[in-house]
Amino acid sequence: MTTLPGDASTLHDDFGEPSTPEPGTPAAKAIEGRSLTKIAWTRLKRDKVAMSAGCVVVLMCLLGLFSALIYPHLGGGPQLPHSALIDGDTTLPTGTAGGISAQHWLGVDPTFGRDLAARIVEGAKWSLLISFASTILTVILGLVAGLLAGYFGGWVDSVVNWLMAVFLAFPVVLFGIALVSGMPTTAFGLNNLWLHVVLLILIIGGFGWAYFGRIVRGQVLTLREKEFVDASRSLGAGELRIVFKEIMPNLIAPILVFTSLQIPSNILAEAAFSFLGVGIPLPHASWGGMLNDALNYYEYDPAYLFIPGIAIFVTVLAFNLFGDGVRDAFDPKAGR
Repeated sequence: MTTLPGDASTLHDDFGEPSTPEPGTPAAKAIEGRSLTKIAWTRLKRDKVAMSAGCVVVLMCLLGLFSALIYPHLGGGPQLPHSALIDGDTTLPTGTAGGISAQHWLGVDPTFGRDLAARIVEGAKWSLLISFASTILTVILGLVAGLLAGYFGGWVDSVVNWLMAVFLAFPVVLFGIALVSGMPTTAFGLNNLWLHVVLLILIIGGFGWAYFGRIVRGQVLTLREKEFVDASRSLGAGELRIVFKEIMPNLIAPILVFTSLQIPSNILAEAAFSFLGVGIPLPHASWGGMLNDALNYYEYDPAYLFIPGIAIFVTVLAFNLFGDGVRDAFDPKAGR
């Protein structure tokens, strides 16, 4: 066995022909194949900006997930008033920069004196819950619609494309305002808070699937003509097996990329609904609702406006940067 010049990792036999290395040898390990996910993860780890943004995303998720454990260390909770910290004449927080102190790291809100740090954490909980759940709903609906349209074609493709066009043209914000405003305080066994949460998930996620459905449809139209699909069909595989065993694994990359980029859009959508007064109901905190309330005090207490605005900006920016990193990791040419 000899090694010819050029590629030191390629083994050749005594006649100069390529030879397959024995399993378990260093050469065999060197040419071990890697999946697309492993390759993408290796690229993503090299992207320092995306990994830093990912750390911020993880931190925000942990804040929302363990909010109940964090509240006792943040002024007692997001609904606990501190009337002693409010000026009785102006209803504004006493002290510096909106009442910032060792007990209240970000100050308190006007009128009630509730801890702003605790309300930011509660806003993160509801914002991330709604954005993640609505994104999952969007992905499921778009994936099913795209698979049906792209794989079966014909009248199925025509009907699904017509539905996509309708949903893309639908005035979601106006519909959401009208629907949520007309709902009772309790329905379907849900109280006022969870009724609004479920409605926001259904509105944001249920009307956002059409764009992703078109992405999946285009991918499936290409995949169904590939040789491995024809080979599977010639071996007697059924339609469901072809869809789930041959086509679905090749859709993992676009699903991950779309999910990472859709979550920040849904965070902004939830904040917009809360800002318009049809999101998370009071006295529960939401970033959009805090911005709406801050409009009445921004001239006298600008910190009350900046803090929820910065929370939205940092969270959305982190998700977008991480989503860009995921996209570049799976398709490096797309970022050029």
